[in-house]
Amino acid sequence: MAYQLISTDIPDVLVLKPQVFGDERGFFMESFNQRDFQKVTGLNEVFVQDNHSRSASGVLRGLHYQVEQPQGKLVRVTAGEVFDVAVDLRRRSPSFGRWVGERLSADNRRQLWVPPGFAHGFVVLSDSAEFLYKTTDYWYPEHERSLLWNDPALGIDWPIEHAPQLAAKDAAAKRLQDAEVFEG
Repeated sequence: MAYQLISTDIPDVLVLKPQVFGDERGFFMESFNQRDFQKVTGLNEVFVQDNHSRSASGVLRGLHYQVEQPQGKLVRVTAGEVFDVAVDLRRRSPSFGRWVGERLSADNRRQLWVPPGFAHGFVVLSDSAEFLYKTTDYWYPEHERSLLWNDPALGIDWPIEHAPQLAAKDAAAKRLQDAEVFEG
């Protein structure tokens, strides 16, 4: 089996720990295996797009989501370390408005499954970080929304000491009470 499954406080958000084979020469791992992903998670997702970003220390990207054509995301870090967050925006969910966070790094090689209906974001904890993610739908900028990273209603415990570097759209993001959410 290519993955070990680790549960989170929100049952739909999953941590996957890939099996790594290493010796003095280095390591090998399957970063993704469709058959094993399905077997371990019970999910039959089809990934249509891979994205790769590089960010400097203190950069916070998110919390992003698409109100139409929502994306599921399988995320991981290949260089550096981030604190990765998923916020449940499914109004009918028992965990609506709650969040989970996970440290993802090149060292721990963990991956986080963020289902459709969640806002997603991360802050870079190392000097820089390279972040890769697979999505279950394409990016549609006209449907993208940002949830305010420091909304007191969310109470996300970001492990940072200073205000993060934000994109303009993230600085102008909406609070949960004013945000478009998923009704279905």
